[in-house]
Parts: sequence; C-alpha cells; structure tokens
Amino acid sequence: MKLRPLHDRVVVKRLEQETKTASGIVIPDNAAEKPDQGEVVAVGPGKRDDQGKLVAMDVKVGDRVLFGKYAGQSVKVDGEELMVMREDDLMAVIEK
Repeated sequence: MKLRPLHDRVVVKRLEQETKTASGIVIPDNAAEKPDQGEVVAVGPGKRDDQGKLVAMDVKVGDRVLFGKYAGQSVKVDGEELMVMREDDLMAVIEK
C-alpha cells in the first residue's frame, strides 16, 4: 500500500476489539463498539507555523494511539479499513 498523508494528517489502523467479556460472554459484531485505539501506519511531514517553518509531528509509524469516537474519516484502501485524521484529533500515545 502506498498512502502518503499530507500536512499534519496521520493514517491509523484500528486495533481489533475484544469479542468476549472478562466473564466469557461473546459480544456479536453488530453490538460491539468500534475501538478507539489504533496503530499509526503513516504520518505526514507536519504543518507549517506562522513563519512558514515546518513543525514536526509528535507521532511516528508504529505508535499505538487513542482517538475520539467520531475522530477522522474512514477510508478503504486495498480492502483494508483505515482512519485518516489530523494529529490534533489524537488524544494520547500508549506507551508499552
């Protein structure tokens, strides 16, 4: 896949949602909420400040991130569902 986001946009692949609760109850796909975590698969070069200088991105490819329920735009590339959003839409990077 060749997808290069522009400016301060990032491409995120949602992480798989757990389909079973801690007590063993299986959650059907249509009842499960979409996860709000994902892995960054591509980042843009960053945005420019008022002086025209490039401000580098805080996230990098491979980072695991949290984002809002309605953040970004869902797109399908090569049969894979991805999210494209601005870096500002990301809430946190999950440290391992």
